[in-house]
Amino acid sequence: MEGWDRRRTSFGAVAAEYAALRPSYPADAVAFLLGPAPRGVEPLRVLDLGAGTGLLTDVLLAAGHDVVAVDPSEPMLDQLRARLPHVPAAVGGAEAIPLPDGDVDAVVAGQAAHWFDVGPAAAELRRVLRPGGVVGFVWNTRDERVPWVAALEQLLADEARDHEADQTVVDRFAAALPAEVATADSGTVQEVTPEQVVVGIGTRSYAATMDAPRRAELLGRVRRLLAEHPDTRGQEVLQLPYTTRAHRLGLR
Repeated sequence: MEGWDRRRTSFGAVAAEYAALRPSYPADAVAFLLGPAPRGVEPLRVLDLGAGTGLLTDVLLAAGHDVVAVDPSEPMLDQLRARLPHVPAAVGGAEAIPLPDGDVDAVVAGQAAHWFDVGPAAAELRRVLRPGGVVGFVWNTRDERVPWVAALEQLLADEARDHEADQTVVDRFAAALPAEVATADSGTVQEVTPEQVVVGIGTRSYAATMDAPRRAELLGRVRRLLAEHPDTRGQEVLQLPYTTRAHRLGLR
């Protein structure tokens, strides 16, 4: 548990790089998360839980919703506030959400729900949601159908293996809330330099919590792979594809 807590609170040290180099979320996936608006309710009031630097917040705002952001890391929220100063943002976690009862129409989490403690978090989600509210979880995953991405994933597999599978997280929340689950697939592509791929790997929790020599060794191996793989060797810009899976949990 100590290692898990350390990893889920590790992002503040890499907040600026996270803001710059993590991918956003497709608009269609985010629209699916929220589902059809309740009759007479538009825009929705949405809690972005584990909002980080505001990547998902950006997409929610672009869709016209009223967003409040909550994250356990002050440095991550500082990045969000710098870009989105009009968005209310507060330090807090899924297990103790700093909002009143029945305050929001939806709670969404991008790339974050695997860090939530399911039992207390499920109770808090029910508390802050209005009747008819929904919970939405979304993850971007590098697309291993592309050969050089598959090689990268193989290199990182031993370091990243501690994550609970996204579907397992969704299933546990569906049982705890309880809720009916609907799922939709989408995707996005980042245009990045090889070095930006390397630095982006450095924002992952397993890398952010390493000591400096071990982290440098891991990132050096990523750098060498990109320099040597036939699909990335000599390329100044890479197309880094992601699959996006969105899960909408309608409370029963």
